Amino acid sequence: MALVSATVVSAQSGNGWTNLFDGKTLNGWKKISGEAEYKVEEGAIVGITVPNTPNTFLVTEKEYGDFVLELEVKIEDTTSNSGIQFRSHYDPEMSNGRGGKGRVYGYQFELDPSSRRWTGGIYDEARRDWLYPLSLNPAGQNAFKTGEYNKVRVECIGNNIRTWVNDKAAAYVIDTVDKSGFIALQVHAINKGDLAGKKIYWRNIRIKTGDLKPASFAKGVYVANYIPNNLSAYEKSDGWKLLFDGKTTNGWVGAYKKTFPEKGWAIKDGTLNVQSAAGGESTNGGDIVTKDQFSAFDLSFDFKLTPGANSGVKYFVTLSENNAGSAIGLEYQVLDDTLHPDAKLGRNGNRTLASLYDLIKADKQKRFIRQPGQWNTGRVVVYPNNHVVHYLNGVKVVEYDRGSPAFRELVAQSKYKVWKNFGEAPKGHILIQDHGNEVSFRSIKIKELK
Repeated sequence: MALVSATVVSAQSGNGWTNLFDGKTLNGWKKISGEAEYKVEEGAIVGITVPNTPNTFLVTEKEYGDFVLELEVKIEDTTSNSGIQFRSHYDPEMSNGRGGKGRVYGYQFELDPSSRRWTGGIYDEARRDWLYPLSLNPAGQNAFKTGEYNKVRVECIGNNIRTWVNDKAAAYVIDTVDKSGFIALQVHAINKGDLAGKKIYWRNIRIKTGDLKPASFAKGVYVANYIPNNLSAYEKSDGWKLLFDGKTTNGWVGAYKKTFPEKGWAIKDGTLNVQSAAGGESTNGGDIVTKDQFSAFDLSFDFKLTPGANSGVKYFVTLSENNAGSAIGLEYQVLDDTLHPDAKLGRNGNRTLASLYDLIKADKQKRFIRQPGQWNTGRVVVYPNNHVVHYLNGVKVVEYDRGSPAFRELVAQSKYKVWKNFGEAPKGHILIQDHGNEVSFRSIKIKELK
């Protein structure tokens, strides 16, 4: 059973704002899940780290649905990772990761003073992991200042979750999982004794739950939209377009064809599926390409592998080679690294998931790889100056400059050396590969960059 009330609060005071902390006591809050210390010092709630205890949370006794939350936060140094939970919950039966039971789960505003600089990102505590690593918004990564108070703003209106750090736009998530829950202040678990006694400070905590109007948000911030095949008004105004509408093959044709393949591809439940054909490359329906061509762009797509599957998303595909097999282009590799033999071919792992196929290995951590049967999000950004970045689930894994001497040297060592000026076309189609394995795609969207 929950330790907090399930009442969704709508009371307001003082221009619609309600103070959640009176500056003197912890009235209205409860400590759960761990044994870190919370106390009040000089008008601030102070959280103090304690070794060998799970993440500890000071939670509100009430729950909140739509709201705007503002507060100030200070972290003493770069060793004290923390967070602010919102629309969150407590499960007394869930493992706490340290041999006991009882755990907080739900959305978390990340407080990360480390060199990673992900403060303002959104984490799904004890559930889905990262929803918005702040690497998705590099312009927001330097807003947080260690050793001084920082202004935090969290805005939850309907499915839209947006964050700010010192009035600078940080993260934007669109999600439907939680409509309400408590707010909590986290003291993160520590394993080393020399990290004991570190302090995190929170003050001027206030919330507004009525007459909510979205604040202005900087243009050009990537949105992690977890509603399949959906574009928000913000994304549309920022230049994003869906390349797959979830229902039809509009905008796509077979590579080297004038129409969409009659077999080998299927649309079901909002997904575009490559059908299995014994692992043959372009031997069933064949690759598909966009009718339109693109030069500088931000491309995002969700994909789900079956065990042992192989596919790819290619860009700058010109269809000028008229080659047999899969059409030629720069490729974001889509692969089950564990079971497919291609992961062990090429050079130094440059045919693994999210790599620039046969050229550059993706530098990825295991925690950011979602296994077959789960949805991953791939992203390719090609800037107007030909700088290119691959992301996997929000984290940068490949970076290179198209057409540079270093790029051409890699091409000369690859299977692509037989193609003149490979990967350097001024524009090209986007391609999804039929490699004879079942792979699903959805939420394929693109923004042209200028």
